[in-house]
Amino acid sequence: MRMDKPIRWFVGLLLLSTAPCWAANFTVTAGGSGLVFTPASLTISVGDTVTFVNGGGFHNVVADDGSFSNGPSTSIWSISHTYTAAGTFGYYCAVHGSPGAGMFGTIVVQAASTVNIGPGFTGAWYDPAQSGHGLFLEVLQNNAVLAWWFTFNPAGTEQSWFGGVGTYSGNTAVITQVIQTTGGRWIPNFDPSKLVQIPWGTLTFTFTDCNNGRVDFNSPVPGYGVGSMNLTRLTLPAGLTCP
Repeated sequence: MRMDKPIRWFVGLLLLSTAPCWAANFTVTAGGSGLVFTPASLTISVGDTVTFVNGGGFHNVVADDGSFSNGPSTSIWSISHTYTAAGTFGYYCAVHGSPGAGMFGTIVVQAASTVNIGPGFTGAWYDPAQSGHGLFLEVLQNNAVLAWWFTFNPAGTEQSWFGGVGTYSGNTAVITQVIQTTGGRWIPNFDPSKLVQIPWGTLTFTFTDCNNGRVDFNSPVPGYGVGSMNLTRLTLPAGLTCP
């Protein structure tokens, strides 16, 4: 089996993904698909920023604690807020909701972690509440990380595989050029010329310790959207340790 093309592809992603990683940015959409915020619940870390945007309709966003707000409008507005303290923070649309009722949402802000990603984070990760799909992570040299998500398409009609190579710093890893591979067939009918590599979006990994974390995703591919999944370690390769 020839490995030259996959190797060149991974090396190319590695060279393109050398930007340093700091605080993350997340997007929450108001309306567009109904009187809801999407995602309605989001988990982030201290120092992360959330940008609220109007996806369509007469909406606004108001923080329960009064830290930010804007006026209701049908225009495509946006408003950003950086969360500097741990805790649970609610928000709502003053037109269609109130704190904890109607059109509202929640931001869960986790305290900054002192864990640093290293070789011991290599392994399989999944969400026990969603057993049946998950990710493989491999920590590489030069602060690079490979991640591949083995899951299913939004319609539930076939498997979906996507991933790539990014960089890590501290407890956070970001892959900015995630690729979804399609078009392959089972041997002996596998034809590499039929493979299609679709730009899928971005993955951001944040770890609280060696066995727990989350993955946040942002994909323009229809059906995937923006959201997050909690992660628990499933495997640790022989010969590696993670304090």
